[in-house]
Amino acid sequence: MEDFYINITSQYKSYHHSNITSHYDHDEPKNDDSNKKVYFIMHVAICIIISIGLPLIFVAIHALYSLVRNDHVVPIYAINLHVSDIIKFCCMIGEMAEPEDWKTPNIFSYIHIHCLNTSVYFMACVALERYLVIACPLWYRCRRSIKTSVVVCVVVWVLPLVFLLIVFFLDNTDRVLEISSSVLLLLPFPLFIFFLGGTLKALSPSRVPSDEKRRIVRTLVLVLLTYTLLFLPTIIGFLSKGARDNDNFSNLFVMFDKLSPLADLVLYVFMRKGTIDQNGQ
Repeated sequence: MEDFYINITSQYKSYHHSNITSHYDHDEPKNDDSNKKVYFIMHVAICIIISIGLPLIFVAIHALYSLVRNDHVVPIYAINLHVSDIIKFCCMIGEMAEPEDWKTPNIFSYIHIHCLNTSVYFMACVALERYLVIACPLWYRCRRSIKTSVVVCVVVWVLPLVFLLIVFFLDNTDRVLEISSSVLLLLPFPLFIFFLGGTLKALSPSRVPSDEKRRIVRTLVLVLLTYTLLFLPTIIGFLSKGARDNDNFSNLFVMFDKLSPLADLVLYVFMRKGTIDQNGQ
């Protein structure tokens, strides 16, 4: 799987890097010029994503943390989601620095894939919390606590890492690691669909204010869309060698992966507004 990670990070590195030029036929200068333009555009786009997203995520974490200090449970999962995004941004910066030692980008890539897993599971935690507000409001109001949320966050950070390390040491082959990563990323998919469907079904009898209902539904739809549009291509890239060998798909896969932290910022808007409205009631 190491070669797969190198191929991912090399998609947006300088075209003149030896790992990239080896994949193209130098007898086709027009093709080379086209690839140079594509990688340059991707490089600029990723720089823009980092320069916009990284400061905004720190602002979002600060705003959400102020709500947690007031003993509100809701933002804890969103804060951890944004922390995962910060680590992803740091990995992007490290990968784009083009270190001469290829072990360094490999380390960044393994950290990045772990953060992909944690991001998906924190999105599942956000979706679960939103679902319980509608489907089981009384039970959720009595059971929610900051301590419980912190324990869940620790589990989300640790379990995917332990699982991947076990698989890595038991059978360190490309295919096994690819399938294991895909399984971890796919597991929450049915939950996203269930939470959205269950929320829509429980909307009518729920006593939650109509404005809050709409925000919850928008949040769940956003989570499902983010997963489907930005994470499923990653899973396809893990499972299908033909897909990641396709230049167009590889480029899209890389860009969708880098856009996921910006989508989480939209999720923050819904979470923050909903929490503020609840405080005012």
